[in-house]
Formats: sequence, structure tokens, C-alpha cells
Amino acid sequence: MRIIIATLLATAAFFSPLSAMAESGDVEATITKVDTEKLSLSLDDGKNYQAPEEFNFEGLKAGVKVIVFYTEVDGKRVINDLQIAQ
Repeated sequence: MRIIIATLLATAAFFSPLSAMAESGDVEATITKVDTEKLSLSLDDGKNYQAPEEFNFEGLKAGVKVIVFYTEVDGKRVINDLQIAQ
């Protein structure tokens, strides 16, 4: 029974799309553009970051320095957390 469970878990981990396609990271940069309609931020690192629907854009505008914690999925950087740098 243990062998069957171990085999199933190994197979599930091997075929899991998130384990192969997701990568986490963080970046400290300055906001260059805020797009509340598309739920995205552009930073001076030249990248765009996608925000979740419940994201609060209050206090975020061009020129604000932030630390963005994100996960990269299918080439898109999705914001997990954001802090205003001081």
C-alpha cells in the first residue's frame, strides 16, 4: 500500500504544472505606472506585475518605491505581496 501511495504522489508531483511553471521572487523598484483597470503595475525594472482582483492600490502612484513579492506563472509576474519601501 505504501508503494502505491508513494508512486501516486511522485506521479502527481511530476505532472503538476505549477511546480514546473511557477517561480517566486522579489524586487525593489520604483513604480512608473499604475493601471487599476488592468490590475497591473509597471516598475522601473522594465517589467509589468499583475495584481489579484482584491488588490488595494491605495497610496500607489508613479514615483513610489516598493518591494514586490511575486510568483512568475506562464511568463506573467503575479503579485503575492507588496510593501512601500522607506
